[in-house]
Amino acid sequence: MKRILIGLAIVLVLIQFIPVNRSNPPVTGEIDAPPDVMAFLRTSCYDCHSHETVWPWYSKVAPVSWLVAYDVNHGREYVNFSTWQDLPSGKQNHAMEEILEEIEEGKMPLKKYTLLHPDTKPTADEIALVRRWVNGMGSHEK
Repeated sequence: MKRILIGLAIVLVLIQFIPVNRSNPPVTGEIDAPPDVMAFLRTSCYDCHSHETVWPWYSKVAPVSWLVAYDVNHGREYVNFSTWQDLPSGKQNHAMEEILEEIEEGKMPLKKYTLLHPDTKPTADEIALVRRWVNGMGSHEK
């Protein structure tokens, strides 16, 4: 048993040296939304869906760091608020509808994220705010 614990400790130390990309590339064209919508997006979405990720301490400890980096990279591929203006307006509109759907269905933010960051879980008022924005103002008005 002692050898197993020592072996496990050695493995845990060694995996810390496996590099993980925790970069925040430059913002090239941020989403244009009203201030209250922006506040919500920044609180609940930006850590995984922008180039303004705040990398918490646990994102530097393997193997959790691998999962965090995967989630951020995957989230940025799906929708990235830091490159939003690079999307054609039709794709922006579609993405807004998808954002609303994911939030309404409770798929976003991810449950594993809201467990550690409970303040990011959307309230009914925040969901209604996003719904009004998507259905009314769209992405071009502030």
